[in-house]
Amino acid sequence: MTNGHCLCGAVAYSVSGAPIWSGHCHCNSCRRNSGAAVASYVAFANDDFRVTTGQMSEYESSPGVKRYFCNRCGTPMAFRADKYPTEVHLFLGSLVNPQDFPAQFEVFCADKLPWLSIDNDIKRYETLPPA
Repeated sequence: MTNGHCLCGAVAYSVSGAPIWSGHCHCNSCRRNSGAAVASYVAFANDDFRVTTGQMSEYESSPGVKRYFCNRCGTPMAFRADKYPTEVHLFLGSLVNPQDFPAQFEVFCADKLPWLSIDNDIKRYETLPPA
C-alpha cells in the first residue's frame, strides 16, 4: 500500500498494487503545472487508486488531458490522459514515500532546461517513447 496527500492534508489517497512505471517529464505543460524544472510521476492502474480524504479538483489542461489538484492549497497531485485510459499518474512529490519510486526514464528531453542535470543511467526520449 502506498499513500499520498497534498501539502495541507485536505486531500489524501492510497494506492495498492505495483507501479507501472516512474519517470520525469520535461514538457512545458508539466513544468508549468508543477512550478518546477521537471515533473516526476509514478503510474498506477486506475483500479488500484482511491481518494481516501477530501476530493481532488480537476481541469482539462489540453484536449484529452486532465490534471488533478487540491483546491484548498493548490498541490498538483495527479494526471490522466485519454492516451493512457487505464492509468493514473501521481506526482511523486505528493507521495508519503517518494524515495521508493526511482525514475526509470525521462521524456520530452527536447524541452529540458539546459542548466538541469540529472545524472543517472536511465533511458531518455526526445518526446514520448515508442508505443
